[in-house]
This record gives sequence, structure tokens and C-alpha cells, in this order.
Amino acid sequence: MTDAPSAAALTEAPADPQKGSLRILQLYPREMNIYGDYGNVLVLRQRLAWRGYGAEILEHDAGDTFPDDVDIIVGGGGQDSGQEVIQEDLQSIAPRLRALAEDGTPMLLICGLYQLFGNTFRTYEGTVIPGIGVLDLETRGGSERLIGNVVATSEEFGEIHGYENHSGQTFLGGGLRPLATVVKGAGNNAEEKHEGARYRNIVASYLHGSLLPKNPAIADFLLRTAAERKFGAFDDGSVDDSLAELARQHAGARPR
Repeated sequence: MTDAPSAAALTEAPADPQKGSLRILQLYPREMNIYGDYGNVLVLRQRLAWRGYGAEILEHDAGDTFPDDVDIIVGGGGQDSGQEVIQEDLQSIAPRLRALAEDGTPMLLICGLYQLFGNTFRTYEGTVIPGIGVLDLETRGGSERLIGNVVATSEEFGEIHGYENHSGQTFLGGGLRPLATVVKGAGNNAEEKHEGARYRNIVASYLHGSLLPKNPAIADFLLRTAAERKFGAFDDGSVDDSLAELARQHAGARPR
């Protein structure tokens, strides 16, 4: 696993003096940054820059003081050992995260943090790992891993492409709706053909890859929501997504 670049290296002032900056917080970049998940932060930063906005990339690791002002929260996946390292700290900041979620702060939660933002994770051996209850869901460890390319369809975001690799199987409670319906792959579990979850302005998913380079509609949802909350409006501008579309075509044509 490659360490993420430092926050200072990713802080940019707005290219347009009339536009402000968004503060993007990545949770646990040391432990929960696997399969290219840090690329999601880089995509948000770049898509802001293309539109003239600035970006301040913040990082929260175990033991850090949680920042006072955050516009977008991004969390990735990690190995079981990484989840153990962050468990105590995640529980300590849980009240802040629950308050931010209920207030409508946009969040992207991938794989391991998708699971830990739920109610519980019951491992295959029977150990119960408490979540932080932001999302009404439960995850159960399975005997087999769900691995491979995924294509799913969403009324909100269109066709979604990514790559899954997880043994935990997640089941949504009544307060959530699925992010998408799986066309190719497994998704949340081996039974329901649902992928990810949506709650308020949270997008949660098992898809790595990174997710956002091939799914700019999700990236722009996070940016637009954050900008409208902070500035009252968002200038979409003109972004050339031809390379993203090419990546989507190649991803969709790959075997499971």
C-alpha cells in the first residue's frame, strides 16, 4: 500500500478569485487506502481545479484532532488489521460523523469504512465488531470472497463501473436505499443484486478501482452538493470527460 501524498502538497487556492475552496477530509489514509482508493480524493481535487475552485485536502489518522470545518468526507477500504487499528479512534469521532451525516455533509465511503459506518460487522468466526451507526446496515463475514469487475445501474448516476474484493456481505436496513442494481458482479452480498447504499448525501459502495475516475457523475454529485451548501451555487463549467468515458467502455467490456 502506497502512502498518500501530504495534505500540504494538495492544497490549492482557487484559480478563479471569485470562487472559494472546498475542504476535503480523507479518513485514515494510512490504514484505509487500498486498491487505489486515494484516487477518489485526487479526482475531486482535479475536477474542482478544472472549474476554477480550490481544494484543501485534510487527513485524519488515529489520534488526530478532528477538524472543525469539513465540506466532503472520503473513506476507503483496508485490510482487517487496518480496521483494528482505527476502531477505537473511529468510535471516538463517531458523534461528529453522525452529526455531519445528519446535517447533509456529502460523504463517499468505500468497502471497509462502508462496513464500519454501519451497525455491526459479524466476522466469519463469530466476532462482533461494532460500527458507528451512521448507516442502518449489518455486515456478515462470508466463507468466500466476492471478487471481480462490477457493472451496476443507478437511476441517479447511470451506469456505475468498479471492482469489488470483499468477504463481508452487507445487508441494508429499512432506512437505506441501494446505490445501484448489479448487472455484472455480486455487489453488497451474494443474494440480492444490490450494490452500495444511499442515505442523505452519503454514497457508500464496495467498488474500488478507484471508483470516481470512471464514475464522474458520482464525483460531481459530491462536489455540487458541497459547493451549494457552502457557497449557495456550483459552477459546473465545461469538463472533458472523454477519457473517463473511454475507461468506462473498457471496464464494461472486461470479463467478471
